[in-house]
Amino acid sequence: MTDFQKTGLEWVGRLQGGRDVVLAIDLTESVGLNDEGHIRLRQIVEDSLKSGDTVYVVPFATKVNPLEPEINPLKLEAAIQFKGKTDVEKILQVIPFQANLNLQNTDIQRAELTIYQGLADLNQCRLTQNQPIKPQSVVWITDAQLFTKSPANSQEWIETPGDSPFRVGTSQETQQRQQWLEKLPLIPRSLSIKTQDQQKYNLTIVDLPPTVQEFCTPTPGLKQTCLVPPYLWKQLSLPALTLVILILASIGLGIKVYYLNKKWKITINFADKKTEEQTVYLRNHQRISIGEYESNCNHSIDTPGAEIRGYLMRKGEKLYLEPTPDSLLEYNGQNLTKKTPISGVSFQLNCPYSKTGNSQAKKNYEFTIKIQK
Repeated sequence: MTDFQKTGLEWVGRLQGGRDVVLAIDLTESVGLNDEGHIRLRQIVEDSLKSGDTVYVVPFATKVNPLEPEINPLKLEAAIQFKGKTDVEKILQVIPFQANLNLQNTDIQRAELTIYQGLADLNQCRLTQNQPIKPQSVVWITDAQLFTKSPANSQEWIETPGDSPFRVGTSQETQQRQQWLEKLPLIPRSLSIKTQDQQKYNLTIVDLPPTVQEFCTPTPGLKQTCLVPPYLWKQLSLPALTLVILILASIGLGIKVYYLNKKWKITINFADKKTEEQTVYLRNHQRISIGEYESNCNHSIDTPGAEIRGYLMRKGEKLYLEPTPDSLLEYNGQNLTKKTPISGVSFQLNCPYSKTGNSQAKKNYEFTIKIQK
């Protein structure tokens, strides 16, 4: 598969939120889990399993699952769905903590091929059924050497039964195992544990990122049809679309927040030419008094008379004029009587006044307000 396809499958596994976890335990006497082995295994079950994991307990010796050979331990009906801490004891009760003295010789090569092929089958079935595939892990508890060459020589592992096909380098099973070990992206980590008899066995974790086999078939028109691309499209199209929408919404929200927090430049030019131009800055939810200064306003525009005629206020992307009761404040030639939204980037206000108190001798006090957002 291409790097893009591998990355896509990893994303499918992450979105699924669960793993296949195999507890592969050697039942022969040479392993016999001691106190440290019990503690390590219990620690894995109690502390590392997550909700959504599927747990398979797979004992092995000469055969895989020798106690119940008629049951495939890597089938979903034999699995334990881990939903939380309440499932810890259920798993621990299934784990064979004691060695079986009736079992001898560990066919580790058979166990490897069976488990890795079984895990691959699980994900391949999910692929064909258009279900999310999962990352997978195998917890090996054995004194056998993992990843040996096929066939293993006596210096690497001597317990492989004499009638095992893995003793023969040209057997189909031997060749299959070697191919699987070469192709699968196996990531191992190992811890050595010493028994009371000063013997050693290993607790080895082998992680497998979510992977499947790609099948491509030539089709008419110099093209080919494959399994993985349409699968990735079905699995990731909705999450990708959701992600794009969230990104666009975040960008839109960021732009909106930017403009809401941006200061507006307000320039006031007075018609009498005697009063200097006034420049103030207005943030969201701030206001300017027209007339006398008011403490809860950020600025004021001086007009004749000891009164407040109204307010120029900003709310979001809107600018409003709100007159005070019985004030004289004209906008667009009409006396303002209610809160009014301002349109455009420039407008004129008129504040009629009289020095003598004679209503017939009113004068105009005009100014122009320009808005720069």
